[in-house]
Amino acid sequence: MKEIALPTTNFAENAVMTASRVFAVSWCSARSIYRKGERRTMMKMENEMNVNVPLEVVKASEIEPKEVKWLWYPYIPFGKVTLLQGDPGDGKSKLMLSVAALLSKGEPLPFTDEETEPMTIIYQTTEDDADDTVVPRFNSAGGNGENLIFIKEDEKSLSFGDNRIAEAIEKYHAKLLILDPMSSYIGENCSMNNANETRAEFNHLIAVAKNTGCAIVIIAHMNKMRDTNPLYRTNGSIDIAGAARSILAITRTPNKEAPAERYMVQVKSNLAPTGSAILFEVAEKGVDFISEMEMTAEEAFQSLAPKMGRPNEKEIKAKEFLLEILKDGEMLSSDCEERLEAAGFKKSTIKKAKKKAGVVSRKRGFLWYWSLPMGDIPRE
Repeated sequence: MKEIALPTTNFAENAVMTASRVFAVSWCSARSIYRKGERRTMMKMENEMNVNVPLEVVKASEIEPKEVKWLWYPYIPFGKVTLLQGDPGDGKSKLMLSVAALLSKGEPLPFTDEETEPMTIIYQTTEDDADDTVVPRFNSAGGNGENLIFIKEDEKSLSFGDNRIAEAIEKYHAKLLILDPMSSYIGENCSMNNANETRAEFNHLIAVAKNTGCAIVIIAHMNKMRDTNPLYRTNGSIDIAGAARSILAITRTPNKEAPAERYMVQVKSNLAPTGSAILFEVAEKGVDFISEMEMTAEEAFQSLAPKMGRPNEKEIKAKEFLLEILKDGEMLSSDCEERLEAAGFKKSTIKKAKKKAGVVSRKRGFLWYWSLPMGDIPRE
């Protein structure tokens, strides 16, 4: 008698077997699709690499040299990207709003005497609201509100590659674009530590600046590496610092009796000699610019660094000598250096003693003067 196989009546077992078959088929299909997509991607990359582009060269003699134009010499050039960085709360935004206020009225920028036509400034920020912070600060600094504009970001956030940036600059003839802070505008899919990604994003802004002639200032926070060169305190990839033609930084001063005082120093300058440091004070109505100073970025940041190691006797004596000759008021820097050298101190020792004494360098006309901070002047 022939046996006939009957279908199983175990519905659970049938269901499991059916699901397994479906999964196996689906997985095979998905793998096939993925491999096809992968092959297409690889083929596309190969095609792009193998595209034949005709060779074109240009001779230097065929290029017409152009002079760099400046919004604020030597700190902010037209047609380039500038980076302004500092720690949170040090007054970066207030400084730029005060600069914008002057430009909006056509008034000279600090320590210059060149008046210009009133300019249009585009200000974009995600850290402060326009109605209760940005505009009140701008108004307090005396700015002309007709010349400060904002690109609306209600429907879509701006990024470096957004075509609305170039459109707004060209339509409203803006001379300065401020983006605050960098991390909000570099692009949500861009890793700031990835050199290839950051450089690609910056290339968008560099092209906009070049094509429109607009000065672009990006405000950024510094990293926490306080014991390193200010150039390496830029957040993210070093390519960010490499992309900017000028880097400015703000730091507090060691003058404990004036906690609102700040130094603005130039960390990097590709297009002109490094500018003087600027001493300013953060105030309710923006910032008050006090004086130019003979100080490097490294000196400004080291003045706040913790002191380590054993004291140097020659530096201590040079510091005491400086305090003595400056106790009655300011002196020409050349006279101070001459007297210190005559007393047997080397230039390197004088430089260190000057920093330790907190000596302030101020420029009047074409001459530099040294003086003590108000808190260090002996009182009778």
